[in-house]
Amino acid sequence: MKAPPFGYRRVSSAAEAADALRELGSDARILAGGQSLLPMLSVRIASPSHLVDIGRADDLRHITADNGSLRIGAAATQWSVENDQATTAAAPLLADAISRAGQVPIRHRGTVVGSIAHADPSAEIPAAVLASGATLIAASTGSEREISADDFFQGPYMTALEEGELLREVRIDRWPDGTGHAFEEFSHSHESWPVVTAAVLVLLNGGTIDRVAIAMSGVDGRPVRAGQAEHELTGQAPTPELLAEAAQSATRDLEPFSDVFGSGRYRKRVATALVRRALTTATTRAGGGA
Repeated sequence: MKAPPFGYRRVSSAAEAADALRELGSDARILAGGQSLLPMLSVRIASPSHLVDIGRADDLRHITADNGSLRIGAAATQWSVENDQATTAAAPLLADAISRAGQVPIRHRGTVVGSIAHADPSAEIPAAVLASGATLIAASTGSEREISADDFFQGPYMTALEEGELLREVRIDRWPDGTGHAFEEFSHSHESWPVVTAAVLVLLNGGTIDRVAIAMSGVDGRPVRAGQAEHELTGQAPTPELLAEAAQSATRDLEPFSDVFGSGRYRKRVATALVRRALTTATTRAGGGA
């Protein structure tokens, strides 16, 4: 199929993008890398009246780390973020997740912020930013606001962005030195879309878990945090038995959707296994040797 007709506007800055969204109205969509949007246009799942191209907006290409916070602009490609030293130092979990997000040519064009805004419920990058406790910066003409990752994802391809807002930047606060991380994914082949993912961060203090974050995708209409399991792990010694119990707790109340890639029951079993594996790897990397 061919994409439906649409208007096209190229902008050179975040301010121009916000002005264009305000002028063109609710049917306008941001075009960054296009790796998610263009296929949807081709099969007419999406039919925006206008595309606002931010690919040449230099003030949206940044990848910077300052005051312990990693900042990634809306036009920064996945490949550039994945291979940037600031990312690997401040947010290695995100770098690992990006490395699983499609083939290299896709990552050369696709953007990190674009994947977040797309909000596919099975995608890798949203799970990683949710586990990392990221903050999303939404900008409109003359103003901006901060949205926590916990509040940003609201359903399949649905976010907390309001009409006229551009998702300008994602900010991730660096976890303390010594934090262990792990990203696990199951897909039917290396090149296929993920069925389930698990993203984990673990910080130890004196042999016990001081801080932990667990997020999953592919098990709900949006990426989810396993808050109860995180609570049960905090302050405990990371034994293999404890991590296995936490993995069960992380998925106990989930009711995953079913599709051509797997039934809801299958997804739940896979998620439990991936969370256990990710907890074990992250704890080992943190020096716990679980």
